[in-house]
Amino acid sequence: MPSAPLDPDMLRRLQEDVIDSYDEELEMEVDDRILDGPGDQTAEAREARRVYFRELFRLQGELVKLQDWVVHTGQRIVVLFEGRDAAGKGGAIKRITQRLNPRVCRVAALPAPNDREKTQWYFQRYVAHLPAAGEMVLFDRSWYNRAGVERVMGFCSDDEYEEFFRSVPEFEKMLVRSGIRVIKYWFSISDEEQSARFLARIHDPLKQWKLSPMDLESRRRWEDYTRAKEVMLERTHIAEAPWWVVQAVDKKRARLNLIHHLLQQFDYHEVEHEPVHLPPRERRPDYLRNPVPASMYVPEIY
Repeated sequence: MPSAPLDPDMLRRLQEDVIDSYDEELEMEVDDRILDGPGDQTAEAREARRVYFRELFRLQGELVKLQDWVVHTGQRIVVLFEGRDAAGKGGAIKRITQRLNPRVCRVAALPAPNDREKTQWYFQRYVAHLPAAGEMVLFDRSWYNRAGVERVMGFCSDDEYEEFFRSVPEFEKMLVRSGIRVIKYWFSISDEEQSARFLARIHDPLKQWKLSPMDLESRRRWEDYTRAKEVMLERTHIAEAPWWVVQAVDKKRARLNLIHHLLQQFDYHEVEHEPVHLPPRERRPDYLRNPVPASMYVPEIY
């Protein structure tokens, strides 16, 4: 049975709700204002931004289809996001998860291990975040911390470092054999681009929280991180869970390319859903809504 046509006022309210959801994405883009600068007002830049949003919304629609397929088929998916500080991992993850159900697609961003976790099997704290059937887990940094920051900053011994490289291929093969799909992305940026992004954070009060002493130290040790990254890619690029490198100097292009590539990794299809009908609200003659004291309302400043 087709739904009754919407009256003009309700149609307007629904349109405003859609625009409001798009504004969330626009707010994220405005947050990059310092890097874009006033030169972003050229006709070419405006057209590029229009294309970017058009493609982003289209790809996010496909991510919703992928999500439905993951739930319907009971898939278990792990996606690792690795890269230097300020490489754009967090921004890409935000665009992936923005329209998705957090119960289906969740983010694991683990802090530094505590004293107890330091005594556990290295992979133990990551195992706790692996997906069940019908789930996708996006690791914003992962067990590859040992091959990167821990190696460069001296937080692990040479023996622990070598044991990691002996163990991680077998660990990932074990995950794949158990039915978990493992996809690994490395975000690649240039020396100059990282410097610009760090400066943007330094001069933007809304972004200064993103800078830690460890981030600043990583900037000084750029070449050490480069060597560590090269060893990591060489020793952990396996057929069961290969590395994919994202050219991330242009953040917008990187997001689109990554989402497109991620979608291409699955032979998903649109899942049929039963039509949804909003039931009429029951109205009882004895129902009386109690007034809320004025002191409990949030002041309407805006």
